[in-house]
Amino acid sequence: MTEFNELKEKLIIGAQNDVADLVNKLLEKESSPQDILNNGLIAGMDVVGDKFEKGEYFIPQVLLAARAMKAGMAILKPLLASSEHKAQGKIVIGTVKGDIHDIGKNLVAIMLEGSGYEVHDLGVDVSSEKFINKATEIDANIIAMSSLITTSMVYMRKVVDDLMNSPKCNAKTIIGGAPVSKKYAEEIGASGFGTNATDAVKLVKSIVGA
Repeated sequence: MTEFNELKEKLIIGAQNDVADLVNKLLEKESSPQDILNNGLIAGMDVVGDKFEKGEYFIPQVLLAARAMKAGMAILKPLLASSEHKAQGKIVIGTVKGDIHDIGKNLVAIMLEGSGYEVHDLGVDVSSEKFINKATEIDANIIAMSSLITTSMVYMRKVVDDLMNSPKCNAKTIIGGAPVSKKYAEEIGASGFGTNATDAVKLVKSIVGA
């Protein structure tokens, strides 16, 4: 467990090269990819999320940790794909049509991936059809939508409405972004609202489990 703790600590400080080296060393010692993921990478991102929520970490530190996480995941992904590893859940995420802001959305995607979810990021200016088609294709648990301007947040209602009329897609919807609120989520029939990246992860866990 000490070696997993070292990996976790290196991820927390965003030491990308050290994380990659430690993942390789653990594999050489025949640690399972799943254990490395859970006890090293995900455990580290959980701490990063807590620090972000408490105001001890800010976006630059989270992005550094996320970069380190991706370095480790690049090594583990092929091994996990060939094993019986199963993601905690599948998430389709994007900034809604009419909006091209993506910093908050990117942060949520990183934190979700760091928590063990399979994340499909559709980018910005995403149409209702694209959200629903992708969610149907991968049998997603959740469609996560972001909006940073009031003129685009109204599009979230269209996605929720279209989803309700799509018998092939059973995904839940969650929303986030500066102009939206819990009240607005309830008003349009979304399953939840997150104020920030760590809040979004907690919300997803409450819906999907993990």
